[in-house]
Amino acid sequence: MSQQFDETPEEGIKDSGIARVIPCKKLDVFDPIKWLTLAVNDFKRAPLISFTYGAIFTVIPWFIYYLIDSTGWYMIIFPAMVCFMLMGPFLAAGLYDVAWQFEKKNNPSFRHSLKAMSRNAVNEWGFALLLMFLMIFWLRIASLIHAFYPENEAYTLASLATFLIIGTIVGAVLTVLVFFITAFTQPILLERRVDLATAVLTSMNAVWLNKRAMFFWASIICLSVFIGFVTFFFAFLVIMPIIGYASWHGYIDTIELKRDRTYE
Repeated sequence: MSQQFDETPEEGIKDSGIARVIPCKKLDVFDPIKWLTLAVNDFKRAPLISFTYGAIFTVIPWFIYYLIDSTGWYMIIFPAMVCFMLMGPFLAAGLYDVAWQFEKKNNPSFRHSLKAMSRNAVNEWGFALLLMFLMIFWLRIASLIHAFYPENEAYTLASLATFLIIGTIVGAVLTVLVFFITAFTQPILLERRVDLATAVLTSMNAVWLNKRAMFFWASIICLSVFIGFVTFFFAFLVIMPIIGYASWHGYIDTIELKRDRTYE
């Protein structure tokens, strides 16, 4: 099957307050509930593929836990959690492809979803490098924050206060930045022949213009990740595919086109 793109690089682009971006729609605050409903339906229609990707998302944090447990350096737990969240959007490309195939009324396959990264390869791998840079940046910052950790002291809330406050603030700022950058970038690159800068700025613009709805969506993602961690990652078998499918439907619902999508 030939791979179709709905827009040329110039189509749907306009000037905005930040840069040239693809325009977005105005979302209602509870629109993410609709995305989740559609995502659950996608999961039911492709259970084998969904569980396969869910297993990948489950094995990765298990491996991180194994490294932490074998080295005994438990202070990397929080940085590792952030790193996992950084990798999520990149790994979800296959799930976006599955949801996209359903929209085209095609039967999705795991093999086809694995080819998702080749549709806009240069910019998609550039996005992967961007995520890797952010991950490395966070690890370096985390190592500096570790200097505030009280060594050779009784661990009390007072002695840990500086470490926890600085770590929480820096982690929150980085997480918000990553959410702005990644909310719609990967789906845009998957479907449209646009450059990385356009995709990233479009994502940031869409999040900024829909702050309430996107805050609600970010809260759902954070809650989902928390549930995954408290269930020793077993919940990721179901949660992560649903979040991936929902992200695709959020992209379809948010980023505008000059003409309606028509699939043969």
